[in-house]
Amino acid sequence: MVKNGAELAFRYAIHRLNRDSSLLPETIIEYDVEYVNQLDSFETVQKICKLIHSGVQAVFCPTDSTLATHIHSICDALDIPDIGRSPHDFSINIYPSRQFVNQAFIDLINYLNWTRFGILHEKKYGIVDMHQLTRSVQVEIFMRQVSLATYLSTLKEFKEKEIHNIVVDTNSEKIGVLLKNILKLKMNEYKYHYLFTSFDLETFDLEDFKYNYVNITSFRLVNRGDVVVKDILKDLAYYDQNILKQNNSGSNLKKFSMIESESALMFDSIYIFAIGLQTLDQSHTIYISNLTCDAEIPWNGGLSLINYINSVEWKGLTGPIQFKEGERVQFKLDLVKLKQHSVVKVGEWTPHGHLNITEPTMFFDSGSINVTLVVITILETPYVMMHYEKNFTGNERFYGFCVDILETISHEVGFDYILDLVPDRKYGAKDSKTGEWNGMVSQLMKNKADLAVGSMTITYARESVIDFTKPFMNLGISILFKVPASEPARLFSFMNPLAFEIWVYVIIAYFLVSICIYIVGRLSPIEWRCIHLCNFDHITIGNQFSLTDSFWFTIETLMQQSPDIFPRAISTRIISSIWGFFSIIIVASYTANLAAFLTTERMINPIENAEDLSSQTEISYGSLESGSTMTFFRDSMIETYKKMWRSMDNKRPSAFTTTYEDGIKRVNKGNYAFLMESTMLDYIIQRDCNLTQIGGLLDTKGYGIATPKGSPWRDKISLAILELQEKGEIQMLYDKWWKNSDETCNRKSNSKQSKANSLGLESIGGVFVVLLAGIFVAGMVSFLEFWIYFHGNKKYRQVLSEINQISQTVDLDNKWKYLQPRRSFWIEVLEELRFASWCMNKPKRPELNRI
Repeated sequence: MVKNGAELAFRYAIHRLNRDSSLLPETIIEYDVEYVNQLDSFETVQKICKLIHSGVQAVFCPTDSTLATHIHSICDALDIPDIGRSPHDFSINIYPSRQFVNQAFIDLINYLNWTRFGILHEKKYGIVDMHQLTRSVQVEIFMRQVSLATYLSTLKEFKEKEIHNIVVDTNSEKIGVLLKNILKLKMNEYKYHYLFTSFDLETFDLEDFKYNYVNITSFRLVNRGDVVVKDILKDLAYYDQNILKQNNSGSNLKKFSMIESESALMFDSIYIFAIGLQTLDQSHTIYISNLTCDAEIPWNGGLSLINYINSVEWKGLTGPIQFKEGERVQFKLDLVKLKQHSVVKVGEWTPHGHLNITEPTMFFDSGSINVTLVVITILETPYVMMHYEKNFTGNERFYGFCVDILETISHEVGFDYILDLVPDRKYGAKDSKTGEWNGMVSQLMKNKADLAVGSMTITYARESVIDFTKPFMNLGISILFKVPASEPARLFSFMNPLAFEIWVYVIIAYFLVSICIYIVGRLSPIEWRCIHLCNFDHITIGNQFSLTDSFWFTIETLMQQSPDIFPRAISTRIISSIWGFFSIIIVASYTANLAAFLTTERMINPIENAEDLSSQTEISYGSLESGSTMTFFRDSMIETYKKMWRSMDNKRPSAFTTTYEDGIKRVNKGNYAFLMESTMLDYIIQRDCNLTQIGGLLDTKGYGIATPKGSPWRDKISLAILELQEKGEIQMLYDKWWKNSDETCNRKSNSKQSKANSLGLESIGGVFVVLLAGIFVAGMVSFLEFWIYFHGNKKYRQVLSEINQISQTVDLDNKWKYLQPRRSFWIEVLEELRFASWCMNKPKRPELNRI
């Protein structure tokens, strides 16, 4: 059973070497592992002597200083390489030279310009040489030796003395207790700076320190971002789970993306030994000698192997490796710092180049606070959108209106930020049953984020648990609905300008006036005239207003035609004048409305406002789940909105959507109205001409940037927002994202049309129907007239035929007209049509058989 990460790395390194035939061909490295008690030096010496007697060629020592001293004395006497991984004396020490490590921390303290700091160290543990440090740094230093029992009291002392810069030189295994005491004393504010001498800062649990601006700095040996390191760690994980059959070993390699420096040094130690052994094998014949601790006879090839190991130059998990007299003099230390979201590299230190800071803003900023804020958001077009391509990383993944505002504010206020999405993709609403908040509100309440940016509405409920800045955008709730379908054109659309009852009244008036003119014309003596003025024997008078002529006169006047009948009497002229005036008004009104009805596209809109929406059941409606709009209807005291909320609540979950995109899709499908913020609605309808806004705003509110309760950033960001509003920069950003002409659609405007719509057959086709119907009726009447006349002529011919017969009998001298034989009705019709087609331009024709 593997007991720790160093042993796992030891076994894995040998396993890897035995698979690699290029380094030690035809050689199998065997190993033995002995577990020792740190408090029992005698047992440790016995086990070392046992290993030496079995013929080992190198000993990889533990990190305990007391045991390391005993082991080194035995191995030094027998010329057996003892390879160490801690800042103690060994024949070969893979750990970086203590002198150089001290210099690295001295350079960093000088760079930070500390004038007063404290040091926490343990009795039997220490990476930094305190004497060298105090001599090299001429500042006020408070040095305290601590243990598990004195962590709290020592930290209290430092807090009372206002010692804000602290060097922590303690065992990594006890760091967790120290961190808990720091939190307990609330010494995790931005003014504190902790410098850890451990190279394993990334393996510490710093979750509670990520959001309080505290400065935590350290060096590291292993660059976990290196491709070679990642491959080795991946292979190590496979070895642990498949070769050793340990899915959960007792090692400290909790996640194989993280490895402690001690384990990495153990891995490099094996390879350094193998490379030295390879060089020795190429120049000497290696003999395995059975040495004993009693005889004290050194190994013949031991000094040669030590010298060859000293000459090794190689790059391992801990970077470049080179030795001088057993001490490692070539290495690279990455300077890392806690940056709210994670531990990041901010510089490096090498023995030749010394300290090189690549991110100076992480230590010194224009303000007194050196912070990187964690900002959470939610994807919502056009406020926050995301690039999904692989070449976009970090903050570059996000873009949009709110991202631009955040970037501008960060420059104005002076902070950096890490932008990420809220895990549950919700803005934040309070559960009415459990009382728990979700979404971005929950993240701010738990101090897992510093800011929440997006289309987040300022509400009373949210303001009671978190803080908001001044609103950067004002808006209200409105209704998104599909553009209603156009009213289909009807065949008799030309009759639409006048209502049906008006047409009925006009027809009644026509008959009434025609009959009145007939009666008045008959009663008035002036309308009667003599027909034959010269025939005194038969004086005949007539009236021009017969019943048919009266109807014809009325229709001529209505149609604005010149009549061939002129009233003579005052009474008939009065009726004609009034009828003419009536006709002018009716015709003018009809003509004025006709253009509007035929050229304007008419819509059938089933709803006009929220009241219409609440009073019907055919069109369903809803809002965004766990959003401010849903909260508005849920908490509203207005009866209309309460009624709408009951309807939406009864239709859960179908009434609500998880995203705006889902709501827009449902609206486009029809028979659904989506309640949403007016700014988002404005953005949508400018890009989708199939959607429109119904009614006005149901309320007024604003979007703000949310912060945890009592955050010092609220007032600073509020001032920046007011400044941006006064400069017009927010309006410019609004125009950029809302009114981009490349994305907006061309919507027809009924109020500003440059020209009237062309009329189609579907609009005025009824006129042609009336024309054809009139022609048909006229033809039928003409046919009827011809039929009546034919039958009247038939009787007349019978009388003439009888007279001819009588005249022939009595032998009268009178000569009667010769009558042709009778022909049928249809022959007469065809004869008339034939003559009409042959003699179209002749106004006269022979009588044929009419008499």
